[in-house]
Amino acid sequence: MSDALNQTDPRSPSILPLGVVLAGGQGQRMGGVNKGWIIWQGRPLVEQVIKRLQPQVATLVISTNTDIDRYQALGFPCVTDPFPDYRGPLAGIAAAFAAHPGQSLLCMPVDAPRGPADLGLRLTRALETSTAPAAIAHDGDRLQPLFALLRPVLAERLRAELDAGSLAVGRWFREIGAEVVDFSDQPQAFVNLNTPDDLQTR
Repeated sequence: MSDALNQTDPRSPSILPLGVVLAGGQGQRMGGVNKGWIIWQGRPLVEQVIKRLQPQVATLVISTNTDIDRYQALGFPCVTDPFPDYRGPLAGIAAAFAAHPGQSLLCMPVDAPRGPADLGLRLTRALETSTAPAAIAHDGDRLQPLFALLRPVLAERLRAELDAGSLAVGRWFREIGAEVVDFSDQPQAFVNLNTPDDLQTR
């Protein structure tokens, strides 16, 4: 997987990104439960997302401020954000940048157990011919900004903007000029499980 990943120069050597499972959501539509541990098709969601993401990355971390010991028992380190109030998934991405400076990040949300097996490959290819600081997926119907590849050049900007308050994910990626990558051939890969009904119907 050649890359534009850990450098802004797309001719940089081939380096796999750091994988980040975004597991810090509040799960309000699930009754406030930690979605990573919801059982779907016989296994916790977090285990299924790890299975999708791990082959695409050099190593993997879980971004969460809750159930840290339980997540670490899966064999992966956790990163936590420093904000006392909930500032959304971008805070989790900032925490991964802080814990692993100089690395690019390939992100996937914990409530999307069918995430694309070629997410990293296709986002990387998009950045090889672009000077954009990030690439994000589009499922053919809507933007899927938490399926993202971010260059490390974004670390300082993201932290500074989060220090000023919460950020809307899609808007932030548009403002930084992220490359949008077409995944309309596999929209089912982006199905996320947000409500108890979703667990039964998807």
